[in-house]
Amino acid sequence: MQLMSEKSAAGGGLREQKKRATRAALAEAAVHLAAEHGADKVTVEAISAAAGVSVRTFFNYFDSRDDAFVVIDEDAGARMRRAVLDAPAELSPLEVLREAMAAELAEVEQQHELWRLHAEVLHASPHLLARGLGAHMAAEADLAAAIAERLRGADRAGSADGAGPRTGLYPRLLAAVAGAAVRTSVDHWSAHQEEADFLDVFREVFTLLAAGLPAPSA
Repeated sequence: MQLMSEKSAAGGGLREQKKRATRAALAEAAVHLAAEHGADKVTVEAISAAAGVSVRTFFNYFDSRDDAFVVIDEDAGARMRRAVLDAPAELSPLEVLREAMAAELAEVEQQHELWRLHAEVLHASPHLLARGLGAHMAAEADLAAAIAERLRGADRAGSADGAGPRTGLYPRLLAAVAGAAVRTSVDHWSAHQEEADFLDVFREVFTLLAAGLPAPSA
């Protein structure tokens, strides 16, 4: 869920749509250029030219060249946090995450090649990979915080004195497990695209998690 999708660029007013589309175009240009030439050989000038904007515009969206390679959709975190907090109370935390992530992954099949190139670029450059992992961990921690906030709200609603918040280890573990589920779904679907749609694979993975990962029958 790192690169901006067409869906994420389409939300908000016209001004916001244009800003998101420009940011997405810069990130996509950076990935394609890095995949072709190597990240170390790609300049801000080249990225800007490929995206059809000025260097000055580039720095309106990114603080440095490397940020364009490690971009995470800044709006995705806010959307997922809101989805977690606003989901119906009867849904389990795992179901809440499943639906929030499914909404963000609706365009995986269209974006798959770009995501593949992005992964190749990061793995070919150790310092970019380290930055990418750091950004991923930060996003995961933000998601865990949203889960914890939802659980605190549920505890307050179910307790007269508001005591007993179920926070700490569980939200972090759930966010990490959900992230692993996404990666597993993408990897499996990438190798078996002809067998099923991505979202079908994704939901099957979460069904296995919800069932407690039972061993498959012989």
